[in-house]
Amino acid sequence: MPKISRSDVAEMIDHTLLSPDATPAAVTALVAEARELGVFAICVSPSMLPVRAPGLVVATVAGFPSGKHHSLVKGAEARLAVEQGAAEVDMVIDVGAALQGDYSAVLADIITVREAVGERALLKVIIESAALGDAAIVEVCRAAERAGADFVKTSTGFHPAGGASAHAVRLMAETVGGRLGVKASGGIRSAAQAAELIAAGATRLGLSRSREVLEGFPA
Repeated sequence: MPKISRSDVAEMIDHTLLSPDATPAAVTALVAEARELGVFAICVSPSMLPVRAPGLVVATVAGFPSGKHHSLVKGAEARLAVEQGAAEVDMVIDVGAALQGDYSAVLADIITVREAVGERALLKVIIESAALGDAAIVEVCRAAERAGADFVKTSTGFHPAGGASAHAVRLMAETVGGRLGVKASGGIRSAAQAAELIAAGATRLGLSRSREVLEGFPA
């Protein structure tokens, strides 16, 4: 049984609904469940904003899920989302740029979104860690830090290479050294997985199955 308490884990969760077929009714249900579970935030697609969610942080995504949007489009999407009430934006990098070692392009991409939202929102950078080798994970995390991001995040949950792993989280945490947060997301379906990722250095969890995961932790 994981030693960390259910309430401690709940305070780390972005309760997430990013499916293409999400409806306003589903978002309303997400908010209700999030409040019941006592999680930190909800994360929804930008087209679902604005969302009324008293007592919860509202997060959204930009360039999701492929990251193959022009940087200016990501920036405009993020800026509009913040104007519509998002307090946090999870942007997807151009994974192809990272795979070919073009970290200057990755840096420029993140800077564009950072400048678009300014200090009005917390910025998380989704790196698709399962698709990258260790050296690339380190370089992309360094780029995110140089660009002024607040978090690095493992995955969209939509990439065929997979989602979060303890190895990637540990490497990301070691690279940012506590200066940035580390969000683990993608394929987290159990308390054991969540506990392993937290132990590896995750400071936030992106979950669509929050209730199922929380039920595995002691009250």
